[in-house]
Amino acid sequence: METTVTNKTLEKLKYDMVRAGLVPYETIEQAEEVANAQNINIGQALINSGTISEETILKFLESKLHIPYVNLDDYTLDTKCLKFINFSDAKKYRIIPLFKIEDTLTVAMADPLDLFAIDKIIETAECSIEPVISSESSILKKIDEYYKQDSSIGEIHVEDGIEYDWRDELHSEDLSDNHIQKIITAILKQAILEGVHEVTFQNDENGFAVNFKKNGELLNKGNIPQGLTSSFTAKLKTLAELDASVSEVPQLGKISFKVDDMNVVTSISTFPTIMGERIFLKIYKPPKHLNQIIKSEKSLNIVKSALNIPGIIIVCGSPLSGKTHIIYSLLLEAADKNKNIMTLESIAKYNLKNVHQCELNENVGFNMDKASRFIEFQSPDVIYLEGIKTKESFDYFASLVFDNKTIIMEFLANNMDDLRYKLSFSDFETLKSLISCMIFIHSQDSIEVFSKEAVQKYLA
Repeated sequence: METTVTNKTLEKLKYDMVRAGLVPYETIEQAEEVANAQNINIGQALINSGTISEETILKFLESKLHIPYVNLDDYTLDTKCLKFINFSDAKKYRIIPLFKIEDTLTVAMADPLDLFAIDKIIETAECSIEPVISSESSILKKIDEYYKQDSSIGEIHVEDGIEYDWRDELHSEDLSDNHIQKIITAILKQAILEGVHEVTFQNDENGFAVNFKKNGELLNKGNIPQGLTSSFTAKLKTLAELDASVSEVPQLGKISFKVDDMNVVTSISTFPTIMGERIFLKIYKPPKHLNQIIKSEKSLNIVKSALNIPGIIIVCGSPLSGKTHIIYSLLLEAADKNKNIMTLESIAKYNLKNVHQCELNENVGFNMDKASRFIEFQSPDVIYLEGIKTKESFDYFASLVFDNKTIIMEFLANNMDDLRYKLSFSDFETLKSLISCMIFIHSQDSIEVFSKEAVQKYLA
């Protein structure tokens, strides 16, 4: 069971618990050792050991602090009060607003002596705070229930040929709690209408700049006022299931939503800079079946044959050419062949049926190096690798061809001459010799497929 209080409260009252006869002094010492060893707090250590119940701690705190206890299990919150505490602060401090009477906001807290949390609420809510005690587990349950009930983009409807500007939503007189979310939706809608796949947000002298990237150029589409930047960033992170309270380290997440009847995924990358956090969005449309992309029957047969034999299928093209889109189409094709298909990706752009997609996570040490050392034990038939860069990685995955694996990888090249130049380096000799099929994306309407023999001849 999760503890009901954090260290600040019990650290101050632990010896009062001994004097009240609730636990022996020796038990407190043992609980402190366990808490330090397991990186938990003393209350959780006491509860986990069965020494004292959650209810007993709550009743003790109620009587000691003269702060009322509220059972949240069947409690209905006033949703209008959620605007006073954002999702990230609620999660971070284990707090949730209950109701407001005149200038006083009543807040349920797992740690009622956390003065920093109280000061933070007063600063943002601009009113007096009346704390009550509730169990941490019940507070977290209510946070998930109330804050996440409207934490999705929903469906975006687009009409070709219409003039649309997200700033109309920004300047609307909408005073609802969902106004920030509507602004995010409006920006995504405009990007999709304009055929833009990359959107960036960054601080400048006019606020939080909204930039669309098209044909390699950043185009400013307006600014989010400085006063809304914090709320906008927090909401965007919450939608992507990132920690909105963290801005000092990079984070990676994604948002799924619908555009008419089409499922769309947007990856979200945050990065700290000296000007504040920079946020990068990349929009991915769902993959098409391979025969909708490769029209030539001969080329289609070359690709399908390569998916059934050991070798390397390499997909080449310039940035934003659609390499990932075609790779997902390859995976869709392979998924129908009763094969064990696995991917190693930073973000899974779509959940593909019969494909075992693995997202790398540097926070827990699951990086490309560790994944590559363990993926063989899963006995995959087909492996897709996103963004490998080092010679060692190229050589390692190329060597898996000798174990009857089919490897799918992408390679950045602006044109065929650029590709020939890059692959002329000795680092790629092993890779080149094992290519069974190469797909080069010249443009959305021009995709060239090379057989093994054609690749060897072209790169010779």
